[in-house]
Amino acid sequence: MVFGLLGPNGAGKTTTIRMLATLLRPDGGTATVLGHDVVKEADKVRSRVSMTGQYASVDEDLTGTENLIMLARLLGFDKQGARDRAAELLEAFGLSDAADRQIKNYSGGMRRRIDIAASIVVAPDLIFLDEPTTGLDPRSRNQVWNVVRALVADGTTVLLTTQYLDEADQLADRIAVIDHGHVIAEGTSSELKASVGAGALHVRVADPGRTEQAEQMLSRALGVEVVREPDGISLSARADDPKRVSTALTELNEAGVDVTEFSLGQPSLDEVFLALTGHPAEDEPDRNVGNQEVVR
Repeated sequence: MVFGLLGPNGAGKTTTIRMLATLLRPDGGTATVLGHDVVKEADKVRSRVSMTGQYASVDEDLTGTENLIMLARLLGFDKQGARDRAAELLEAFGLSDAADRQIKNYSGGMRRRIDIAASIVVAPDLIFLDEPTTGLDPRSRNQVWNVVRALVADGTTVLLTTQYLDEADQLADRIAVIDHGHVIAEGTSSELKASVGAGALHVRVADPGRTEQAEQMLSRALGVEVVREPDGISLSARADDPKRVSTALTELNEAGVDVTEFSLGQPSLDEVFLALTGHPAEDEPDRNVGNQEVVR
């Protein structure tokens, strides 16, 4: 199972993970992981969990093989067992060809994969993945997603923090949305989408220069805020009334704003976040918050 913790930078995701992983003492309240109190039974928690943070924890001057052998030896493997486990992990994560290269010469995606491999030298019951794909290109993100799916298939539970709505949609069985240090909604992706409206209109404009005009016209016709997607030519908005959708599309056509494609369907997680918080996830500024509220 993958449980997603979704929220913008500064919402409290990393602080929550650090408390649950016993790396940070909560200011107040209580929290348990796998039945153990994170303060009173920290050693028992640590014996059953692992964590991959936002920055690589491996030694960049060592090779992939050397890093994994070192960790395996520290965790009690004998020499041959450590070599075997390192080779097994490198093969599973598609890093065998880079086994003898220093980590500092790995690509961003390869670093994330070796970092996750290092976290499961001894397979944990629960692994915390703190924004594992931040800064990665689409291909590397997909590779990390496949790694996460493989972990779950092998029986490990994953608690994943992310600010990417599509990542939560792709991976998480259940999602908690955090804003200002508080969990404001929780459920499956479908449940969260159903909670904010019957549907959503998605439109792609042919001429990028007319996207702003299309955005204004749709907002006026539908009576809701329109979200512009990162590609600059796609727009989406809540759409509960099919008649208003028809009117909006007709007005675009009459104004000469060509639309290459449109669809009416379930809201995206981006629209869910906008409805719940009043702002898109990617627009939220960084800030420090009282994150202890999350785990009370």
